[in-house]
Amino acid sequence: MKAVEVHDLYFSYRNGRVLNGISLTVEAGEVLGIIGPNSAGKTTLLRLLSRVLIGEAGTISLYGRDLNALTKREVARTVAVVPQEFQVAFPFTVEQVVAMGRYPHARGIGLETAEDRRATEHAMDETVTAHLAAKYLDQLSSGEKQRVVIARALAQQPQLLLLDEPTTHLDLSHQVEILGLLKRLQAERGLTIILVSHDLNAAAAVSDRLVLLKEGTVLTAGLPEEVMQPEIIEKAYGCAVWIDTDPETGKIRILPRL
Repeated sequence: MKAVEVHDLYFSYRNGRVLNGISLTVEAGEVLGIIGPNSAGKTTLLRLLSRVLIGEAGTISLYGRDLNALTKREVARTVAVVPQEFQVAFPFTVEQVVAMGRYPHARGIGLETAEDRRATEHAMDETVTAHLAAKYLDQLSSGEKQRVVIARALAQQPQLLLLDEPTTHLDLSHQVEILGLLKRLQAERGLTIILVSHDLNAAAAVSDRLVLLKEGTVLTAGLPEEVMQPEIIEKAYGCAVWIDTDPETGKIRILPRL
C-alpha cells in the first residue's frame, strides 16, 4: 500500500520557487530518507506533507486520500512531525510535553482519558524516557530532549512520522541511539518514516530508499547504494567524494575528498 503519493508538486515562497514538479511515492512501513544540498526544498517538502504549507500545484495523497480534503484533526491523527528545533514557552515536564501529542484525540480541554494516559506512558516506554517524566524539558541533554520530542509524536499514534534533521546537534552516541530507535519503531510499530538529513551516512544507514533533491527537483531516487554513487553525489553537492561499503554492516560510507 502507498502511504504517500506526491505528483507534480510545485511550491513558491515570495522570493521564488522552491519545488519544481516533484513526484515521489512512499510505501507503507518504509523509511524514506530525503537528502540534498541547502535550499534543495527538503524541509519545504516535509511542511507540505504535514499540510503546514499548501502546494500551488500538484497533488499529495495520504493512504489513498487527498491530503487537502482531510480535516486538520484527521491529518494530525495520521501524521506526526518531529521538527528540527522544538521549543516550549512555559516550563513543562517531560510527561506534560509527551501528553501534548494526544491533542488530536482530545474530547475537550483538560479531559484526559485512560486511553490518553496509556498512549503517553507507552510512548515514554518506547523512547526510554519514562524515568524523565517529572523533569522539566530545559533540564535535559540534547539526546534526552530529542527522545522526548519523538515520544510526543508517538503519543499521537500516527501512521506516518516526519523528522527534520533528527540527529542534528547530537554527539555520536546519541545519533546512534536515535537512528536505532527509528529502525525499532519501523519494525515494532510498522511506522512509515520520512526523514530529512544533511548527514548522508546516517540517511544511508537508516533508510530503505533515498530521494536526492537539487534545486527543487528530484535528481534521483532509489536504494542507498543506487543513489550514493560518486558522480551523482558530486553533481548534487558540487564536490568530490569517496564512497565505499562497510564490510561488516554492508552500509554505505561516504567522505569528502579533501
